[in-house]
Amino acid sequence: MGMSPGEYQKLQQRLLGRGRKTAATGTSEASASGTLKFRRILGIDPSLRGTGYGVIETVGQGGRLLVAGTLKCPASWPRSRCWAFISGELRRVVQQHSPDGCAVEGLFFAQNLRTAITLGEARGAALSVVAEAGLPIFELAPRAVKQSIVGFGGAQKLAVAKMVQRMLGLETPPDPDAADALAVALALLQSAGARVSQRLKPL
Repeated sequence: MGMSPGEYQKLQQRLLGRGRKTAATGTSEASASGTLKFRRILGIDPSLRGTGYGVIETVGQGGRLLVAGTLKCPASWPRSRCWAFISGELRRVVQQHSPDGCAVEGLFFAQNLRTAITLGEARGAALSVVAEAGLPIFELAPRAVKQSIVGFGGAQKLAVAKMVQRMLGLETPPDPDAADALAVALALLQSAGARVSQRLKPL
C-alpha cells in the first residue's frame, strides 16, 4: 500500500509520541536517562474491609500529601458490595487528583486460601479502576517498602506510620491502612529517582 509524504510524517510523529506523555497530560514520563518521573502517585494497600489509599505530589526530592484515607466496608456487607464501593471511591479519587502513576503493595504469603482469594478480589476491584484510567501500575513487595521507608524490612505498622508522618510533614500519623498506602507511594517515588530496572516495571 502506498503512503504519501504527509501520511509518513504523521506516522512518525505517532510512533515517537507513543507511550510517552508529559506530566501535564497526567501520565508518567521516562526520561532519556532511563528514570521515571511522576507528578502525582496514587498508593493503594488493598483489603476487602479496609483498603488504604493515598495520593502524594512530587515536591523536589520528596512528596506532599494531597489526600489519604481508608475505604472501610462493614462485615455485614456482601463482598460484591465491597467491590463496588472500593471501585467507586477510588475512581472518584483518580478523577479528583489526577495521579500519573500508581503503586500497590504486593501480595503476601497467605496460609488461608479463602483469605488469599478475598484479598485478590479487593485487589482486582482497586486495580481495575487504575488500569481503566490508563495509569502505569507498579507492584512493590511489602518488605521492600518497609526497607525503603524505615530501613528495616520487618518494621511494624506503627514504625511505618511514624516515618510516613515524618517524611510528609504531617501533624499526626495516618491510620495504619492509609499509612501503608502512602508508604508504598513514597517507596515508588524513591525508586523512580534511580534508573529503571527489571524490578521496577509496570504490571
